[in-house]
Amino acid sequence: MKVDPQQLIDDGYIVLRQVVPPDQLEELRTSFETLVEKQRVVWERERKPGEKPGGVWTTSGQPRVFLDEVVDAATANTVEFCLHENTLGVSQQLMRAPHAAITLMALMCNPVQDHGPASWHRDIDPTGQAPLKGMQMDYVKNGPGYVQWNIPLYDDSVFWLVPKSYCRPNTPEEHQHLLTRPQEPMPGGIPIELSAGDGVVYSHMGLHWGSNYSTQLRRTVHLGYRAFGGDSYPIVDHFYWNLEFTQHLPTEARTRFEHFFQLHQQQSAVIEATFHAIRNKDADGFQDGLAKLHPGEEERMVAIVFLSKLADKVRTLKDPKVKKLSVEERIGAISAHRLNFHLYEDFADRFSAEAAESIWQRFSTLYEKIEAEIARSVPDRTSRVMRYQLTDMPANFEVKDFIQNW
Repeated sequence: MKVDPQQLIDDGYIVLRQVVPPDQLEELRTSFETLVEKQRVVWERERKPGEKPGGVWTTSGQPRVFLDEVVDAATANTVEFCLHENTLGVSQQLMRAPHAAITLMALMCNPVQDHGPASWHRDIDPTGQAPLKGMQMDYVKNGPGYVQWNIPLYDDSVFWLVPKSYCRPNTPEEHQHLLTRPQEPMPGGIPIELSAGDGVVYSHMGLHWGSNYSTQLRRTVHLGYRAFGGDSYPIVDHFYWNLEFTQHLPTEARTRFEHFFQLHQQQSAVIEATFHAIRNKDADGFQDGLAKLHPGEEERMVAIVFLSKLADKVRTLKDPKVKKLSVEERIGAISAHRLNFHLYEDFADRFSAEAAESIWQRFSTLYEKIEAEIARSVPDRTSRVMRYQLTDMPANFEVKDFIQNW
């Protein structure tokens, strides 16, 4: 399947027909339903005291099954589909990268009771990642380092989006809509009408909406892919899986995931060397590492902001008090997800507490500038909508200024 990467840059999304080969649709439906049934058993077992029978399955507005947690040899075709030329192959074309890897494999399901519409949102947090316009301009100038998919196994028009919204901040009208009518259709928003097996690949930075979480049967494959070797450092640079699950896969598929993990380890080694260069005030070593992580010469400061967030996570994980916390508490301490936390903890093991603190101090001026911008533009950091208001990168602060402030 051939696609035009420029269409994604122009519109922020592309609708593709028959992403699921028609001769595979019924078999995939059967396998995915098996995964749902296996996950329901887990949710029933894990339900909390006082929670309804069924646990998450009966309480969530959008029960979500992570493939890697329930797949087995009999249902391995679900994961193999995520490696297909129509999914992984198309993603690599769109990111114009020498390598692409799966970050996320999930299945979104309908609830057992009507939950109505969700709220309009962007799948980003500028205060925890980088200022919005920085991420957007990086995407436009250097191409996407990450793409996201919805692929329904049954006809689906739940997903709406605002075309081209991925590359600009919210308008004043959109901001007010998000604050006052977040569950209503937004001016400029359109439904993405997909037949069974079709797909929409899109920028997760754009405004989008789950318009109606009703009891109508919904089984929509939700995927994420990241680039390795593309011109930008991916906004989503981690995996929501670990290699252990691949024991259930055929050799060819298992080898693909081992390759993905190897690419991640190679990137981690580059970041480690880059962090040590920062600590040692080695400007040449730092710029060499930065160029490997973000080959595109424009918007490299965005990658530095991403690195600052990672340095903060490493510093936090090396804190003796944090190390004594439970896994769940450590996950919360760095705002990670239970499925990617192991990668952060493994990376933190590369550094001593002293080194982690020293590296973090090199980012202090950048941190202070971003905090000042947050204080100016975000009146309520607890509000997801308000956090979108962090739009501007620090003014008059480029790579050379970052180096000079060590």
